[in-house]
Amino acid sequence: MRRAFAANCCLVHDPATGMTHRAPDPQPNGRLELDDTIVLSWPVVAPADLDRRTPASVCWSPIVRCNLHCPQCLDDTTVSELSAVERHRIAGVLADADILGVDISGGEPLLLRDLTQLLSIIRNGRRSVVSVTTNGWHLTRRAPELAPYLDAIRVSIDGPDQARHDAIRGIGSFARAVNGIRAAIAEGIPVQIQAVLMRRTAGDLQDLVDLAHSIGAGGFTALQMLPIGAGAALPTEMLSDDHARQLLAALRVPTGLRVRLRTRTTAGNFTVIRADGRVWRNTPTALSIGGLHPLLGVTDLVLTTRDGTA
Repeated sequence: MRRAFAANCCLVHDPATGMTHRAPDPQPNGRLELDDTIVLSWPVVAPADLDRRTPASVCWSPIVRCNLHCPQCLDDTTVSELSAVERHRIAGVLADADILGVDISGGEPLLLRDLTQLLSIIRNGRRSVVSVTTNGWHLTRRAPELAPYLDAIRVSIDGPDQARHDAIRGIGSFARAVNGIRAAIAEGIPVQIQAVLMRRTAGDLQDLVDLAHSIGAGGFTALQMLPIGAGAALPTEMLSDDHARQLLAALRVPTGLRVRLRTRTTAGNFTVIRADGRVWRNTPTALSIGGLHPLLGVTDLVLTTRDGTA
């Protein structure tokens, strides 16, 4: 399947998985269409291993509000939200920055009335691919509107059926998410299902993979839980990266479904922009955050070394 990626020389970013790959040969810079089977066979480059002044990709959470209350949420709900004018300013900064991928998350980004405008501003920079991470509650309604602006959508599913998913995310959330995924696929949006890997959900991993395949998603990503935001209150739910790799290795992966694991190692040094317009970078172990400062311009995205120099 050919779909949108973004490249800078030998670095190629996948908006579906959020991972950056190293191509064996230089690729044309900017947005381009590539065969995803080929791209996903290339090695993944973790943020900590990038040799560049700016991050390859960022997660932007312009909204704190959410209709669900997931116990493992990374968001800091005490943060204030910027005005629409300021959101558009940040979208312009991201459009001008030398980054390959922007994922808009939250909170719940589908609650933003100006979401398509934000996506359009970033896409107009012609450098980045854009994705949205959502709980799927409003996806059926908004999929037709979002389709022209999205390169991929990631839908969070924490249980393979209504009982197990809704026990974590809330009554009715499973049905709304599944219907939303089907609506997005019908609109031609590449869909990635992702689940936060916790002790309580580790035994559901095979069923989650089978669900992703049965719905028709292009891939499934297991995300190692990070002790950030609400998740800081759940340290006993965390699995080691080695344990997570063992769980993934034991899966029976259906033909045509691509399964990925985001370890804490690969989440280290990742860049996040909060709803209040401040930017942080995960520490190398992704167990905490550091370098919190306002995002006023492109230079505020420049990576720094441990001694604080660019």
